[in-house]
Amino acid sequence: MNLTNSIIEYRRHLKRRNYSSNTIANYLYSIKQFVIWLQIPIEKVTHRDMSIYIDYMLSRHRSPQTINSNLFRIRRFYDFLHYDKGIEMKNPVRSGMCLRLPKPLPLHLRDADVDRFFRAITKVRDLAMFRIMLRCGLRVQEVADLTKDDIDMQTRRLVVRSGKGSKGRVTYLSEDANEALQHYLQQRSFSRIKKVFLVEKGNHKGKPISVRGIKKRIEYYAKKSGVKISCHRLRHTMATQLLNADTDLVVIQSLLGHSNVTTTERYGKIHSAKAKRDYFKAMSEITNRSPQTQEDGAEDKRFFTKKRRVQVARNFEAPKVDV
Repeated sequence: MNLTNSIIEYRRHLKRRNYSSNTIANYLYSIKQFVIWLQIPIEKVTHRDMSIYIDYMLSRHRSPQTINSNLFRIRRFYDFLHYDKGIEMKNPVRSGMCLRLPKPLPLHLRDADVDRFFRAITKVRDLAMFRIMLRCGLRVQEVADLTKDDIDMQTRRLVVRSGKGSKGRVTYLSEDANEALQHYLQQRSFSRIKKVFLVEKGNHKGKPISVRGIKKRIEYYAKKSGVKISCHRLRHTMATQLLNADTDLVVIQSLLGHSNVTTTERYGKIHSAKAKRDYFKAMSEITNRSPQTQEDGAEDKRFFTKKRRVQVARNFEAPKVDV
């Protein structure tokens, strides 16, 4: 089997499936790392070899999520070789090989930390970028891909066309995010490039800022402000703030672009202001009940006495039929 040609054909297969460029790059990178590690032909790999490869990834301090992602991509590549290329081989990646994943709660920022972080921002462009992440819940790739055509300043409507899994969605600009974005666009250097956020200095001045460039900026301000923060934590913070403001979970799901509401429900497990309000409201009602109300409740409990349960059971007994 010509492995190089098979990988090239697999890349074409992924493109025909309309996978994003980032997804294709991740698939090919996982396969490349696996092939480099292998010391035998790829068609001779066994379940035992895959177990050894998992141990190797663990020794390299890869996270369980990363290991499972690699196993999934390798399994899909073997499926392609078997079903699409017609090569007779067993898939060495069994379904039960995946590592058990922890389920940590999303990490969000306290209001004081949010204020401290934004006070440290000096560049107009950076203020607009991170305001949009916080108020619109955009992922870092979505911010980098944002174009001027995606924004309607009049209705304060923002369209995410290149969301995760190639899913589009609509979100909205808050007052402060809209103000920060307008300020940036007014002072932004004239350019025919449609991407909103551009590099402002260096050899790549005037070109669209990359994902890595955005991450480097937030790392700089995190160090400057002393706030432990990341781009994705701003997104988590937006979701938590909406939940605390009694926003419906389905609305939050739509704004974040989650495929399944169970992903959004993780935010409901956070010790939030909403949970605190609901708890003390319920406890206030429970503890402030009048004695008469409590007695009525006690009567309800005594309704199904042993004698009454026997009577009800007799009513449901089947009648005897003479044969």
